[in-house]
Amino acid sequence: MAENVTSLFRSTAAHSPSMAALTRAVGDGAGPIDFCIPVNPYFPTPGMWDEMSGRLRDIITYYPSSADTITAELCNLLQLPPQAVAMGNGSTELITWIDHLLVRESLAIPVPTFGRWTDQPMETGKRVDMFPLQESSGFALDLAQYAEFIRARGTRAAVICNPNNPDGGFLHKHAVVQFMDAMADLDLVVIDESFLEFADAEAEPSVVQEAMLRPNVIVLRSLGKNFGLHGIRFGYMVANPALAGRVRSMLPKWNLNAFAEYVVFMLKEHGAEYAQSLQQVYRDRLDMSSQLSALPGLTVYPSQGNFLFVRLPVGAEGTVVRDRLLSEHRILVRECGNKIGSSSRFLRLVVRPQTDVRRLVSALEQVLYGTRRGAAVPELATGTSYSSGTAAVDRLMSNGVGMPLAAQAMAAPMPAAPQPVAPQPQPMPMPMPAAPQPMPMPTPMPVAPAAAVQSPYGVPDGPTPPGVPARGGLTAAQVRGTNGLTPAPAQGWPNSGAWPNAAGA
Repeated sequence: MAENVTSLFRSTAAHSPSMAALTRAVGDGAGPIDFCIPVNPYFPTPGMWDEMSGRLRDIITYYPSSADTITAELCNLLQLPPQAVAMGNGSTELITWIDHLLVRESLAIPVPTFGRWTDQPMETGKRVDMFPLQESSGFALDLAQYAEFIRARGTRAAVICNPNNPDGGFLHKHAVVQFMDAMADLDLVVIDESFLEFADAEAEPSVVQEAMLRPNVIVLRSLGKNFGLHGIRFGYMVANPALAGRVRSMLPKWNLNAFAEYVVFMLKEHGAEYAQSLQQVYRDRLDMSSQLSALPGLTVYPSQGNFLFVRLPVGAEGTVVRDRLLSEHRILVRECGNKIGSSSRFLRLVVRPQTDVRRLVSALEQVLYGTRRGAAVPELATGTSYSSGTAAVDRLMSNGVGMPLAAQAMAAPMPAAPQPVAPQPQPMPMPMPAAPQPMPMPTPMPVAPAAAVQSPYGVPDGPTPPGVPARGGLTAAQVRGTNGLTPAPAQGWPNSGAWPNAAGA
């Protein structure tokens, strides 16, 4: 059984195998405890499940209403104008259409991040400029440096995921709005808020209202993640009516299924339960972070998502840990070796109830330390092809279209492997100014006539030719720093007495 199950990971290039595939491989009809798929474990409520079960035959027998009807009901719930919204069969359908319709030649994205933002534009021949997030700064995104990177590359579209997946990094609303204004001349700016419902660092963190006023901004939001219903496949985007209408005009009339319709129409009766589920996820995240941080050598990064990004102890190899957790303890985790900008030393662990977390911690102690707590599992032998991310871990952070690295780009020296150091406390964030001014951005530099003129990112100024890697040739495995960060405390709770509005309040 163990080999049956773990072999599924070696045949999956970019993502983990589906829960259905894992359940079939186990053979007894029961899936593992899921710390892999980022879903709300407290919603829908048991009563909602009973209601849907009682209507199952009608739901799957008949056609749903049109997408316009379902979108109108969602907009009524979120207090958004339907003209500014397009609903998709999952956020990935919207990412696909955004790429086809609105990304002309190039797209910038910080990495590591959600894989469709790197893979989708490459599949259609665009240049993808990848901005590496450094572990030494806790994978925090510096928007000023990111903007400088975009200008130096001449990139025409930019994406921010807030919170970011897999690290859970969070950007405050005023900083995102400043970035949007600074990038007003780009073809497109996308703010992916798929996990924003789980953030509690700010009362109203969403920029949907600001996006509707700008001609080049799209906010992408998920419904499956925060409603605990990945399998239904529904999400939506918010933009000014002209931009939203352009995407909406390309979507099929019945691109949303009957389950999506049924759930959207029942949500108005369950706003209080939904808000309470988010509050419980906030509490579970703090508890889970605390328990994991107590494990020797394990680094837990602060997160505002419903997941935690962790670095395994020195000597531990993620695929070995993942496979042993699954085969010996029936626990499924997300090993991040196939995420560009990450490596097999990192796991993404979804926030779950305390009972499940205790089981995870116990299993990690056995897998990582055995009978000698503190002795990590060994790394894989050199040359093995065991990892599901064996090829992907060392994929170059290329600005090309998935082509092999040009031989001349290999001349950049490889930095020495950093040594881990003890986690250091970080300073408190600066208070938000009362009236933030637009972020000053450097003007684009002219293309240098010779390679001697270098940008701060180690490459010649000006747009980078296809096939040349970002940051002077670093591989995904090399984009790592040295120190970790302590978990960030929660700072607020949403109002549990009413349905959250579109801004997340």
